[in-house]
Amino acid sequence: MLKYAVGLLVLSLLAGALGLTALSTLARRIAFGLFALFFLGFLALIGLAALVDDAMRLP
Repeated sequence: MLKYAVGLLVLSLLAGALGLTALSTLARRIAFGLFALFFLGFLALIGLAALVDDAMRLP
């Protein structure tokens, strides 16, 4: 998912450089959404790891 976000960000930059502003805006919004989903998944994984760590420490 992160790979697609970076690819769409590069596409957005190239489209913006060529003057294709509608395509650039669309690619930027999709890339931002994918990055946000990746980041939320990462935070959920960190939270789950903290819960498991606490559960393993209980006697």
